[in-house]
Amino acid sequence: MRKFVMGAVCAAGMLGASSASAETLTAGVEAAFPPWAYVEEGEYKGIAIDAMRAIAEDQGLDVEFKDLPWPSLIPALAKGKIDLLVTGLNVTKERAEVLDFSIPWWENDDEVLVSADSDLNVVTALCCGATVGAQGGSTQFGWIEANLVEADTGVELRGYEDYVTAVEDMNTGRIDSVVTSTDTAETLISKGQPVKIVGTIQQNQPQALAVQEGDPNELLGKLNAGIMNIYKSGQWEQIVHKYQPQASIRIIPTTMPDYVDSYKKPIPGYSE
Repeated sequence: MRKFVMGAVCAAGMLGASSASAETLTAGVEAAFPPWAYVEEGEYKGIAIDAMRAIAEDQGLDVEFKDLPWPSLIPALAKGKIDLLVTGLNVTKERAEVLDFSIPWWENDDEVLVSADSDLNVVTALCCGATVGAQGGSTQFGWIEANLVEADTGVELRGYEDYVTAVEDMNTGRIDSVVTSTDTAETLISKGQPVKIVGTIQQNQPQALAVQEGDPNELLGKLNAGIMNIYKSGQWEQIVHKYQPQASIRIIPTTMPDYVDSYKKPIPGYSE
């Protein structure tokens, strides 16, 4: 059975024992993106992390996680330096041109965050001299750039390696607002960050796992089957509610845009 090339990986004790006959996959993550992927007390945690472990167990695979900065993840996957991308990855037309996606397992919105004691609202936080922070290379960064900066609304856009740093800068007065996903915003608030949500933009964005374009390692069938199995068994709901107790569980698969070629029927590993 094929063995996949591994990069830098987390400690074996974090993943449990491996089967000698199982395929070993290197899953790229950005481990500063709660609730989907993060490190706490030296251990990888999050919805995507736990779900990928469950999918791997269901499909007889071994998985090891490689932490990379967000801007490096998609290029690393496109060049085959990792086998798949496991994080809160929004599906976009640009990404679909260089990656293949699994069935979508989530939909998300984007929220406008300001400091808890701020008087800004959703309009003033995104207009007229405001400095807005977002993760570089994210869909939120792209939305602000296309809809606010290029529209000459007077917004200054500042890119960050992760949202924790962006929020820290906001709370020290270096920027006025931060745009991030609903899940991340709610997690930051639940962990005691002094921030509040003042508005929602970009609704119902699908999220999925991703593999190299053309799926050269034939992973999509296994990933899709594993996603559906943990969803139908109730394990997916348990994982989501472990990190987001109030979250509504979407029906899987969620809606996928027509431009995603890897989602054309018949979809590998999935039958309606």
